[in-house]
Amino acid sequence: MAYLNADIPPIYCKIREEYLYDMDPKRKGEKDCVIFGITSISGRAILFHIMLPNGAVYYRLPISAFFQKHLQRTEVPDMSVDSLQLWNCFSYYPSVHCFDFLAGVDCKFKGKDKQFYEGKYLFTIDWAHPETNILNTEHSEIPQEHKCAHILALANGNYAAQPNNRILWHINSYTTDNSWPDYKVQNTVWEVEGADWITEDSDKMFYELNETKTNKNNHCVVHDDKDYI
Repeated sequence: MAYLNADIPPIYCKIREEYLYDMDPKRKGEKDCVIFGITSISGRAILFHIMLPNGAVYYRLPISAFFQKHLQRTEVPDMSVDSLQLWNCFSYYPSVHCFDFLAGVDCKFKGKDKQFYEGKYLFTIDWAHPETNILNTEHSEIPQEHKCAHILALANGNYAAQPNNRILWHINSYTTDNSWPDYKVQNTVWEVEGADWITEDSDKMFYELNETKTNKNNHCVVHDDKDYI
């Protein structure tokens, strides 16, 4: 778990030139670049760090700044950052991971415009609270509020950062159901220690577990249901 900045698998791509000039509308070109890291600031979009061929490093650019290297800018639609990334960062403590099971897997996500966008998995950014001595004012560990961000290379040439409940994955030999799910959000805090059992009072290595007389269903806390959206 990193604080503020984290490494990511490098992405060799292109950047829309206006993002290098404080969104100057007269700048409509493109530049090669490589994305090598992120900044996670609570309440802001994921921000990416790049290096350009002249050796300059440019920090904290949104995902909408970039498109795929094999395309020209005229071939890629300009999309707003909020259409590519649905949720802001949940904390200053990001985790970056590439799930081997999803590596290179095709998918589609449902955008805010209710249209589907096809893409391919790159890696995942997730968030958590670092330790108990820091006041937790965020939502990253509240079950019904938590979201991750799967980074996707879209078929239209852009990149996106989308949570689980906007994406359907395609694995030829497994994902044979084409329906949009109606699942509910996970609202339960799962725990295994509670007041319904206690260890025997001894120095035995293989001690016994003894039941107590309290409620035996103390291993979860349930909140209000929300739809899978």
